[in-house]
Amino acid sequence: MPQQVCMGATLQCSFGAAPSTLVVLPANRLLCEGPLAANIMDHVPLVNIMPFGACTSPANPQVAAATAAALGVPSPAPCVPVTASPWTPGAIAVLLGNEPSLDNVSTCMCSWGGVVAIANPATRVTQIP
Repeated sequence: MPQQVCMGATLQCSFGAAPSTLVVLPANRLLCEGPLAANIMDHVPLVNIMPFGACTSPANPQVAAATAAALGVPSPAPCVPVTASPWTPGAIAVLLGNEPSLDNVSTCMCSWGGVVAIANPATRVTQIP
């Protein structure tokens, strides 16, 4: 059974060089094993989803520019996540702030082609259907 995701969860992008952490704002005021619980709308770049170190996606214009400047040698660039859509699918049976709760099997797409996944939900016992 999936686990509830809360503030401090470890995230990983398929094109990112390093893991990141999820930041949950206190808008919904619901705690899960101590930290704030997340829902699928906690996807805002640089607010909820922090950078993943360096980006290696060829669709990222910064990576393309760095690669062109290096005469075609693939070169990473600083990561700036562009997650325009919410996490999917979420736990539709458990609403948090009128939105589905975020579970550890949900993913979020970056506009540069990366898939942001939850590596560690920061909870140990809270499971959601």
